[in-house]
Amino acid sequence: MIIKKKDTVLVLAGKDKGKKGEVKSVNPSKNTVVVTGINLISKHVKPSQNKQGGIIKMEAALDASNVAVVCGKCKKAMTPKVQIAADGTKTRVCRKCNEPII
Repeated sequence: MIIKKKDTVLVLAGKDKGKKGEVKSVNPSKNTVVVTGINLISKHVKPSQNKQGGIIKMEAALDASNVAVVCGKCKKAMTPKVQIAADGTKTRVCRKCNEPII
């Protein structure tokens, strides 16, 4: 999976199309990502001895194909390409400015 935790991403499809956020978690087996402040849902929580019940807002998972990584250098959204160095290490590189994505 090309998208990593703590990447800044742009949402390409859905109700939050056009919004930017930071990736909170990644699930490669389901090909989904959770982005901070994006795709909020209401969850009904039952009260317990330690916690108060009620309706809470939380982020739901998005499909990874619906987000694009934003380059830190040129600030453009794209799908990064993977370059393999001579020693075998892989680095993600911006398709627009050819700078490595940190």
